Amino acid sequence: MTYVLDVAGAIELGREVLLREAKAVETLCDTLDEAHFARAVDLLLNCKGRVVVSGVGKSGHIGCKLAATLASTGTPAFFVHAAEAAHGDLGMITGDDVVIGISYSGTTAELLTIIPVIKREGAKLITLTGNPQSALSLHADVNLNVCVEHEACPLNLAPTASTTATLAMGDALAVACMHAKGFTKEDFARSHPGGALGRRLLTHVRDVMRSGDAIPCVKEGITVLDAVREITKKHIGMTAVINDQAQVSGIFTEGDLRRLIETHGDIRSLMIEDVMTRSPATIRSHEMAVVAAKLMDSKLINQLLVVDENDRLIGALHIHDLMTAKVI
Repeated sequence: MTYVLDVAGAIELGREVLLREAKAVETLCDTLDEAHFARAVDLLLNCKGRVVVSGVGKSGHIGCKLAATLASTGTPAFFVHAAEAAHGDLGMITGDDVVIGISYSGTTAELLTIIPVIKREGAKLITLTGNPQSALSLHADVNLNVCVEHEACPLNLAPTASTTATLAMGDALAVACMHAKGFTKEDFARSHPGGALGRRLLTHVRDVMRSGDAIPCVKEGITVLDAVREITKKHIGMTAVINDQAQVSGIFTEGDLRRLIETHGDIRSLMIEDVMTRSPATIRSHEMAVVAAKLMDSKLINQLLVVDENDRLIGALHIHDLMTAKVI
């Protein structure tokens, strides 16, 4: 079957759906039972085991997301499908756990089947339902009401506004716990080492710097031409200049070379210590790589020398190294 799109109608309906779902979440702010919400957060904060989120259907999908959000924000959690729980997965739940049961109707048979076992184990039960008088709600230690006036579905059938409201309530729980635990950006990064934030906050200069024979380095007392050969060999666009104690005394870059040729012409007789840039920008290896990126940006440079506490050269860093590591 071929469908002809009514563009104007689709756009109008799209806006209506967004408005209804936004209204559903806004209404939760006005109807939130503060005592129940605080009790739920307290149960999660004082959970000695894990938070186990359960549901079926669309509520199950929301439950998966809630468990993932809790886990990544400092509250250990996992999802158990209610139907699978009734066929063996209940063994994952202990008396030290807190169970979050999600069912908009509050009458989901699969959840009701496992409630007696959960209660017998001694686990606490938080429910998210649209009916505070439902069987599931009445069995809970605390119920959070996520009732919506109308689904965004024109037929008022497909879970739309209700799932959005439930998702928002779950996020509210997770963020409240996150705040209470003093969860930081660094903590978040440790849970997301593969993400951009993780790379920025967990990558140190020592992780990305060039070291050993890869460091372009010459000693004082050589000619500029010898320094140029080192620059060409190491492919980083510069060379460090060190003294007999391996301490950094200067840096000489390809830019310096171009400017030197323009002003002197014949550079064959020039010594490196007479033309190098003294007191170049340096950084310690334990610093975060993002700090190195900010330093390069502030000084409008592409390279940094890495030194130890005695200003001895131990590494070199190019802006491309930070880009390759996806720090910037």
